[in-house]
Amino acid sequence: MKSKSNILSILFLYYIVVGCSVSKPIKINNNANTTIEFKVDSIVNIMTLDEKIGQLNQYNGFWDITGPLPKDGQAAQKYDHIKKGLVGSMLNVKGFKDVYALQKIAVEQTRLGIPLLFGFDVIHGYKTISPIPLAEAASWDLIAIKKSAQIAAEEAASVGINWTFAPMVDISRDARWGRVMEGAGEDSFLGSKIAEARVNGFQGDLKSTKNILACAKHFAGYGFAESGKDYNTVNVSNELLHNTILPPFKAALNAGVKTFMNSFNELNGIPATGNRYLQRDLLKGEWNFDGFVVSDWGSINEMIVHGYAKDSKHAAELAINAGSDVDMESYAYVENLKALIKEGKVREQTLNESVRRVLRVKYELGLFDNPYKYCNDSIEKVTLGKTEFQEGVLDIAKKSIVLLKNENNLLPLKKSGQKIALIGALASDKTSPLGSWRIAADENSAVSVLEGMKNYPNNELKYAKGADVAIGRTEFMWETLINNVDTSGFSEAIENAKKADVVIMVLGEHGLQSGEGRSRADIGLPGVQQQLLEEVYKVNKNIVLVLTNGRPLAIPWAATHIPAIIETWHLGTQSGNAIAQVLYGDYNPSGKLPMTFPRNVGQVPIYYNYKNTGRPTMSEPDSVFWSHYIDEKNTPLFPFGFGLSYSNFEYSNITASKNILESNQFIEVSVMLKNNSSVPGREVVQLYTRDMIGSLTRPVKELKGFELIDLGPFESKRVTFKIDEKMLAFYTANNKWETEEGLFKVFIGGSSDAKLETEIYFKK
Repeated sequence: MKSKSNILSILFLYYIVVGCSVSKPIKINNNANTTIEFKVDSIVNIMTLDEKIGQLNQYNGFWDITGPLPKDGQAAQKYDHIKKGLVGSMLNVKGFKDVYALQKIAVEQTRLGIPLLFGFDVIHGYKTISPIPLAEAASWDLIAIKKSAQIAAEEAASVGINWTFAPMVDISRDARWGRVMEGAGEDSFLGSKIAEARVNGFQGDLKSTKNILACAKHFAGYGFAESGKDYNTVNVSNELLHNTILPPFKAALNAGVKTFMNSFNELNGIPATGNRYLQRDLLKGEWNFDGFVVSDWGSINEMIVHGYAKDSKHAAELAINAGSDVDMESYAYVENLKALIKEGKVREQTLNESVRRVLRVKYELGLFDNPYKYCNDSIEKVTLGKTEFQEGVLDIAKKSIVLLKNENNLLPLKKSGQKIALIGALASDKTSPLGSWRIAADENSAVSVLEGMKNYPNNELKYAKGADVAIGRTEFMWETLINNVDTSGFSEAIENAKKADVVIMVLGEHGLQSGEGRSRADIGLPGVQQQLLEEVYKVNKNIVLVLTNGRPLAIPWAATHIPAIIETWHLGTQSGNAIAQVLYGDYNPSGKLPMTFPRNVGQVPIYYNYKNTGRPTMSEPDSVFWSHYIDEKNTPLFPFGFGLSYSNFEYSNITASKNILESNQFIEVSVMLKNNSSVPGREVVQLYTRDMIGSLTRPVKELKGFELIDLGPFESKRVTFKIDEKMLAFYTANNKWETEEGLFKVFIGGSSDAKLETEIYFKK
């Protein structure tokens, strides 16, 4: 007779083989002829108080799910809660077997059989890694960005994940903040367009097994943390909140995003998790959001540390009354909501509303029709890493590269007859290019720059590390491991440089030096890399600096001395191939900066859409009484929207179809763009406006549109933008979005430093 464990193993294998292809019946009415709202209400009406609270309870993955059952401790408690229907969603559970095993418990062993959601931080890919989001933003290519999110969603869905905690749509002007790598940069207009593209890429058609729920985060203000320190205090004006911070969230909502995540920070004295105005009044009220809000990890109980809640019970009361629906890993709801409802501090109607939101999303995702929708072993095997995904991430990687400097046409490299010295530990690193937030990716799975350059065999290539960026690597303590002393590898690098025609130096941040919890006070080249760069420069000035980093860097020495600089960010799985193809000219770079690069960290926060002061410029010779530094210029090292090409684009002849804009009309403003070179290329043509007088002061420029224009050798094209009343609106002193009558300047060019301008007048 077989042992009990063997019998259980056989049963498990049976369900693995056949279970996912058969939708198990659940214990509630799921009549296809009734509306989702009717079905949701029907479930809520038969749920116990504990079961309702359970739908708002989210746990982290906790044990070897297909192994022995936990018998004691926290894991055993979580397992018991799943069996009792006291868990509504899980995070960090991945893979067909584990997802199926937990879903089977929820569907077939609980009283009501309500399926679980499975969330995961699929930020810029699952196994096949795209460029970090900040890099993708540099492409300004909304179609490619959407495709990148689709690839991530399809891979994640194939392993059972049905919900990603992305996109992050926080606007930030502070390069010290490590999480700038996870967003779209400093501009609300570009950020809104990218938010829409990524939501559509992740979610698409939720009836498909290739799409997953998206989550707009972090609501709100997280990118404006004081001093650029993660989790820090945020104090912003109402005008800044509405005109700069909130628009990408509204764009994500308009794109149909089903979930929001609140943020760790306090906003103007109230932690976002307990902020009623943000979550209940604005998001669920004025904006009519019908999905649900999930807390960030443990943020409900963190309100205690903020000094806003006295204990976990009080924190739970504040959070749910403010509109935070799902508790991620605080245990505050599952442990306290029942008592709070009995005491009258939380109305059961409030609980019911949150439960309805969660159930509605599960219905929309199709989990009640087929709880095992995302469980298919054969799909997982054929999906992960497939060829078309590799091609897709290579495409967006190339489009994300920004050419910052190219004196004397040092680039592109010749494909034969050159001696090339490749220098830098990051040039051979196969993990760093994956960047931060790639938690399902395999170590050493990226194509390195060294490997990419070896695909061009007709040059003599010699590699030397020069210096390690760090003396070790861990996921959580990177800042203690930076190499600030070891220069023992300099000599080999210098000798190689002496003999080379061209030196390629790959320098910057390791992929784990940006991201959550990785703020930096010094945003120059880490460790001894600046010293290495200067020593090599002494023996060979023909240097191409390949920057690999997750944030804008302050590199004033390099910008002055190094003839060619390309910004490559952390480009993901196909990093080395993308960089090599740009270096050798098989791809003409077209990226534009989504964040301003400062000359000095002391300029931070620095951004293009600043406001004039009463003393913006020097009023008389040698005056110090104007807004400036006495030891640094006001201007950035490289401005927002900047990026060069191997082509030479020229702008001329800006015209407006008329000068007076009235309501329900539009004006066409156009410019002539010419490729004054023999190299075909792509230019990102950018439209900016300035509202000259407002009820609230307005920025000196605001991005209002952009077009990606491909031109052949010496080809010209007139590029036209339509300007209407809505485009000129802002959140005014009347506390509403409207367009105020008055004069506007219009600029068109290749960066935020656009010089061509015309004027229009909006008349109500």
